Amino acid sequence: MRLLLQRVSRAQVDIDGRTVGQIGPGLLVLAGFGKHDAPDLPQTKLWSTLCAKVLDLRIFPDDAGKLNLSLQDTGGGLLLVSQFTLYADVRRGRRPSFTDAAPPEAARALYDRLAADLSSQCPGPFAQGVFGAEMHLDFVNWGPVTILLDSADFAAV
Repeated sequence: MRLLLQRVSRAQVDIDGRTVGQIGPGLLVLAGFGKHDAPDLPQTKLWSTLCAKVLDLRIFPDDAGKLNLSLQDTGGGLLLVSQFTLYADVRRGRRPSFTDAAPPEAARALYDRLAADLSSQCPGPFAQGVFGAEMHLDFVNWGPVTILLDSADFAAV
């Protein structure tokens, strides 16, 4: 699983010219799943660790401007969007390969579970895109602050 977190002052996702989700200050989270992500991933410590990182990373400024507050502290929103291209392999040629991405059925189940888990813990507004849809994102990256969480980096945690 790869989660790309972007601290935003606002974000929205549109499909066919219609806004399906939007938030004010908070996090835009792009979520991708790999072919080795098992269906039981949500029952693992790795899953709970990554969910906690999303909600508890101190990447929001305190009154002194220091990155000292988390999404939980600020009550910010979270916009979750599926993003299989986080598993693009561009080492060869000019066309990305997506063979490392999870098959759509497996990825959808994991994405739906991630949405359920994050929405139940999100301190502020929660919104999401539509899995597999052609989406347009409009956001203002605040900072900019962009952080990649890769489950491979936490496998031994």
